Amino acid sequence: MAYTRFLTERSLKRKDNYMRRMSEKVLNASIVQENPSIITMAGGMPNPQTFPIQEVSLKLKNGKRIDLDEKATRIALQYSGTKGLPPLVNMLTELQCRIHNPPTYKAEGHPGPLDLIVTSGSQDGLCKVFESMVNPDDKVLVEHPTYSGTLAIVKPLTSKAIPVESDIDGLNPASLRQALSPWSPSDAKRPGSDIPKVLYLVPNGGNPTGAGLTLDRKKEIYKIAQDYNLIIMEDDPYFYLQFTKPYVPSFLSMDTDGRVVRFDSFSKLVSSGMRLGFVTGPKPLLERLELHMQCSVMHASGLSQMALYKVLEDWGIEGFLKHAETTAELYKTKRDQCLAIMEKHLKGLAEWTIPSGGMFVWVKLHVEDSHKLITVRAREKGVLFVPGSVFMMDSSKPSPYIRASYSNCTEEQMDTAFQRLAEILQEG
Repeated sequence: MAYTRFLTERSLKRKDNYMRRMSEKVLNASIVQENPSIITMAGGMPNPQTFPIQEVSLKLKNGKRIDLDEKATRIALQYSGTKGLPPLVNMLTELQCRIHNPPTYKAEGHPGPLDLIVTSGSQDGLCKVFESMVNPDDKVLVEHPTYSGTLAIVKPLTSKAIPVESDIDGLNPASLRQALSPWSPSDAKRPGSDIPKVLYLVPNGGNPTGAGLTLDRKKEIYKIAQDYNLIIMEDDPYFYLQFTKPYVPSFLSMDTDGRVVRFDSFSKLVSSGMRLGFVTGPKPLLERLELHMQCSVMHASGLSQMALYKVLEDWGIEGFLKHAETTAELYKTKRDQCLAIMEKHLKGLAEWTIPSGGMFVWVKLHVEDSHKLITVRAREKGVLFVPGSVFMMDSSKPSPYIRASYSNCTEEQMDTAFQRLAEILQEG
């Protein structure tokens, strides 16, 4: 694949930061090779003697204590390489290979060999990758309805985002073909064509719909992406929160071409406040992300990275997968509680689909528009939901939908919330 066509003029202008790269080589040598012979008078690294934190101790919920000794704490508190702490990057690469087995990993001679970068939450990576690939007024294909955070990224970049409708089984390939119908695959080879170059979607536990793509749909979507030479932005923070096993294979697992940029998050599994995610994809595209990070955040929090690494090191991959399974079971139980309560209170007043994963249920109220009902009347009754218009490309249009999150409510709280909503709907 020729990746230059996917990159913006601004992104192509970014150059490697000499200071960052030189410091990174020194830091990586210190961390990985533990080479005390390196003397650097180059980088402006603070003297660690001035850092007031000497050691960090983490107590896990199982009672085990994980200690960051003085050396690990010193590394965590100092500047580090933009791509992430090397032992964490290595561990995450191992995880991706174990779970997804990407065809482009160590593929000799491939134009888009696999790369991985740790980011300050997957949202930061998502924002920077969008900015690297979307010029003003570019046409971008976006699953619809979609995550409101993505709309906040895309809308300032282009006024020509194209909605691609989804249903209970995720993004509909027929809707994708319809969205691409003004063009032919040959337009992707024509310089200056306005054919879309990027497709964004959430394949599992969709936010807001709770829907998950089937394997057959993923294969069909990937084939369409091949035909029209699209980059697939696979935003998958709920991959490990699928409610059935085995996991539906990812787009990354079938990416023979190097056209998938995948976004993973630890927010739903370890901690949202640690602000750690990671991006996996073809090196020519991730290089642009790295260059943007060099001149913005520089790198994700060193302390968060080291703490996460130590926890994952203690667990091992098997322990991490067990934790993910336990987390998914918790949310599945809460989903089932939520659905039962909705059946009790909202039958005849609304309809909904059964989430296949994640934290949300998408509810269609028997009203023309939910916005005032939710933002004013429901709030007055002491219950909060999100009006469906927030997740629509055109938020000014009426929407009968609401998004309800069952992740952090007790069964009793959900019962009270939906009872109050039912009372509002019955009042008319």
